[in-house]
Amino acid sequence: MHPRATAFAERARERYGFDPDVEEFPEGTKTAADAAAAVGCDVAQIASSLVFDVDGSLAVSVTSGANRVSEAALGEHFDAPATAVSMADPDRIRTTLGWSIGGVPPFCHDRSVPVVVDETLLEFETVWAAAGTPDAVFPIDPRELQTYADATPASVIE
Repeated sequence: MHPRATAFAERARERYGFDPDVEEFPEGTKTAADAAAAVGCDVAQIASSLVFDVDGSLAVSVTSGANRVSEAALGEHFDAPATAVSMADPDRIRTTLGWSIGGVPPFCHDRSVPVVVDETLLEFETVWAAAGTPDAVFPIDPRELQTYADATPASVIE
């Protein structure tokens, strides 16, 4: 297993007693469609962790692969103007959260940041999320994901 996926799995076990069943796909799981095809699920079951700069602070939106995040709705959720919301800088994501874009898991970050979870993900029994690299994912009950990420359910989609 890739060292970053191993690090994620070890953190999940240490912090939450959760042993993720990490699966790696050499063809990659960079996009929600790629991940869904690799694991054999609906694209809506892909839990994409997208990192945003919200008025100078980082926030993670764990969003269904079938949806797009509305920066205006995300700003409203955090009581910030839409003009103050943008995708976060990859270097800042790496130094703050400890993960690179494409492989950001929904929890087990280096630092605590606010996390919102797309309400539509909570409709599924199982969703698939990144496990530390763009090639690694793991299945999880979305309610467990919400708990481990200390995430607030929110409607922040377009």
